[in-house]
This record gives sequence, C-alpha cells and structure tokens, in this order.
Amino acid sequence: MSNQMKYGTIAGIEKPVSRLVQGIIQVNRNDEAIGFAQLDSAFAAGITCVDTAYIYGTDAFLGKWVRERGIRDDVVILAKGAHDGIRKKVTPFDIQHDLHETLARMQLDYVDLYVLHRDDENVEVGPIVDVLNLLVKQGKIGAFGGSNWSTARLQAANDYAAQTGQIPFTSSSPNFSLADPIRVPWGGCVSISGDQYEEDRAWYKANQMPLFSWSSMAGGFWSGRFNRADIETYTEGQAKLVRECYCSDANFTRLDRVQELADAKGLSVPQIALAYIFNYPMNVFALVGAQNQSEVDTNVAALNTELTEQELLYLDLKADSPA
Repeated sequence: MSNQMKYGTIAGIEKPVSRLVQGIIQVNRNDEAIGFAQLDSAFAAGITCVDTAYIYGTDAFLGKWVRERGIRDDVVILAKGAHDGIRKKVTPFDIQHDLHETLARMQLDYVDLYVLHRDDENVEVGPIVDVLNLLVKQGKIGAFGGSNWSTARLQAANDYAAQTGQIPFTSSSPNFSLADPIRVPWGGCVSISGDQYEEDRAWYKANQMPLFSWSSMAGGFWSGRFNRADIETYTEGQAKLVRECYCSDANFTRLDRVQELADAKGLSVPQIALAYIFNYPMNVFALVGAQNQSEVDTNVAALNTELTEQELLYLDLKADSPA
C-alpha cells in the first residue's frame, strides 16, 4: 500500500489541492514553535491545503506561518466567512467584510478558496453569486464554495451563475462520515450522512463537485474511545456532544464492523472510518486535525487504504458480510 499524498483539482485554483486538509483549529496556537512544527509536519507530508475561518481567530497565526516559511505559492488556503453571529451574515456586505478582515489579519493579498460558513435561505442566491464573482475579478479569491449549504441551494446558485455567464460555486463543505447523525452538532449545519440523505449524495456523485467533509471522524466517535458499555459516562464536553449526536445503536453496530475490518487489515478504527469517505464514489477532500507526525502518517495511510464496494456496503449496514 502506497503512503503518498493524493491530490485533486478545483476550478479557479491552479495548484493541486491535497485530499487531506489540515484543520487549523486543532493546531497549538498558544505556543508558536509547537504550532508551526505541527503545520510543518503536515506540509512535509504533502498536505498543501489548510482550513481556517473568520470566527476561529486563527488567521493571523496561519498567515505568519505561510509568510515566514515563504510558501504562499505552494499552500492552498481555505478560508471561511459569513458565519452567523448575533444576526445572519450571508449578505454581500458581510461576505466582503469577513474576507477583507481575514486578509488583513493574515497580511496576505488573497485566499485560494473562500467558503461561506453558513447559508441563509431567505437571501436570494443572485446577489451572493454576484459578490463572490466580484471578489474573484478583484483577485482576492481564486474560487468559492459553500459550507453547510443544501444541494438545492447549490444547484440554484449554479443555475443563476450559468444564466448570467458567471463563475459557479466550485466546492461544498457539508458533514460526511460513516456515522449517521442523530442530530447535527451545531445550528445551521448540513449533513449528507445516513440513509435520509441518499439523494444528496447522489447529487454529489452526479456532479462530482469537490466535497470538503467536516467532522469525518464524527466528533471523535471513530477515535476508538467510545463504546456501548460506557455511554452513561459521556456527560461532559465533547463526549456529551458525541453521545447526543452519534451514539445510536446503528452507529455502534457500524463501529463493531469498522473494528472487524481494522483487525483484518492491520489498521485502526479511525483509519477505516476515514478510508470509508475516501472510497465513497464522490469527489472527497477531508478536513482533519492531525496534531503530530504520527497522526499525519496515520491519516495518509487511511487515504491510501482501498475498500471494496462490498466492504462499503457492509460498513453502511447494507450487506451482511464484507466479502
């Protein structure tokens, strides 16, 4: 099994985009030396794409790393903006405001991919597409997409772009993982995991739109730390969130099957869960939170793990055997 990075392409971005995307939120920003070393490890492994967001407060840290390393031409920055605050912010004004402030914090001239962190279905898609095209023309973004946008809204936006001769949305970032969520973890989130979203996945398959999956590990459900026996102890913090969102009987059955395949292949539970999304017939990129070289290597190995169609059906509880 090869342990090489894999890359994809996104219209509007000339650089190759790594299938693994390093999430900045998991990087140690309190100790610059440690945090920079974490990013260095990811970059050395071929992870060229880094995810940040206006609401994370991470832009200055990421910008300094990129500038000090002199790698702006080699890094793909995925920056998100227009997240709900005390009001909805999916407006032409807020989209521009958040981007301009992000660029000022980073001390950089542009971001490669600008993704709207939330949607507001009360806002017509036309003005949104118009302002994003303006930002492309100004050279401030290379391409744009939507995070937590429904396939219906993405299609409407791209229909408008086609009708007006403009650039369409070229990426999307919903939740996608093997776990079927009981509920989404935060307000305004969109998931395409589970049987109820089969039509949405069919849309992504048909369109092959680059899909940047957030929480591929289901908030840590696939970490190997969660099990049926201890469910009553998951009462605080992230464990409580995982219990409320993912600790269903069906997901624990999936976990049993993940463990079975992991044992058979000499891999770990997280690796099989991550391999599942990369083997799904969509154009998938995964946001991951590697914190050291070992975790980077583990994720790269998962990226290169092949699962058969029968194994995917087995993990999805649609077959009784993996062979």
